[in-house]
Amino acid sequence: MEAEKKASAVSDVGAWAMNVVSSVGIIMANKQLMSPKGYAFSFATTLTGFHFAVTALVGLVSNATGYSASKYVPLWELLWFSIVANMSITGMNFSLMLNSVGFYQISKLSMIPVVCVMEWILNNKHYSKQVKVAVVVVVIGVGVCTVTDVKVNAKGFLCACVAVISTSLQQISIGSLQKKYSIGSFELLSKTAPIQALSLLVLGPFIDYFLSGKFISNYKVSSSAIFFILLSCSLAVFCNVSQYLCIGRFSAVSFQVLGHMKTVCVLTLGWLLFDSELTFKNIAGMLIAVAGMIIYSWAVEVEKQSSSKVVNNVKSSLTEEEIRLLKDGVEKTPVKDVELGQSYLVTLWSE
Repeated sequence: MEAEKKASAVSDVGAWAMNVVSSVGIIMANKQLMSPKGYAFSFATTLTGFHFAVTALVGLVSNATGYSASKYVPLWELLWFSIVANMSITGMNFSLMLNSVGFYQISKLSMIPVVCVMEWILNNKHYSKQVKVAVVVVVIGVGVCTVTDVKVNAKGFLCACVAVISTSLQQISIGSLQKKYSIGSFELLSKTAPIQALSLLVLGPFIDYFLSGKFISNYKVSSSAIFFILLSCSLAVFCNVSQYLCIGRFSAVSFQVLGHMKTVCVLTLGWLLFDSELTFKNIAGMLIAVAGMIIYSWAVEVEKQSSSKVVNNVKSSLTEEEIRLLKDGVEKTPVKDVELGQSYLVTLWSE
């Protein structure tokens, strides 16, 4: 039992590490690829289509070689999930284009309380006071270190609402689908990735044209740009797999809260690698956010332990009640039926 717990803890850490490293890596690669000072590849939606196309290819090869097994999930559920996921991607891109960076960051931070509310509505999930406090601390910390100018308009606000709701629903759906159909994270991803890839590669160039005023067919490709596109796609495979893995093992709320560690890493690496300014306000916000994540991890662990104790107490009390009822039944049973009662009691004990 102890060995299983240690193995599970190692797997949990591995999943989070993969997600943080791959997410930070893909942000750094995309920054170089999409920055005007880099390779000016300003086609974010189409690039996401490339990401899912490579992920789908990896899933296809994995299924063909027997490394993973394909399980049944109704097509309508896959289509519904893909529509929500693509709305999330498109909504985020439009929100960034129409709103100030400050409001865009606030909309991303609002996902944590939105996920909490949606899980309460959809799954009747409740959170302890400690978890709620930790969520507030993380939101304040990340807000302090990322939010600067805040300007909003009607179209931008609508796009931000669509992005936040669809992203929250997508992340909740990942965990729900895995539990509902007893399907692994990679198996689910290999089923949804082809649909997302096809739709994004078809619609992506038009969305990107609306966002940037440029068609991808007019982009001047260089060998260095191709290298960074391939690097971005490779990291996206690990990022996508680890996202499904983390949400499957934990919850959408945990993924959002602890996922802000990526924000801290991106700010730090931006300062180290790209000479981005790191002010006292940034540092203070990061420290508050990290403190909130530590409190959240502790609160979730306490919640798990208390739930485990309640379950064990309920189980033991039910067993005692069953034994008492059985004993009463045996005492009131006529002599000729005592043997049958004893054998029934033994059967229950063996079960």
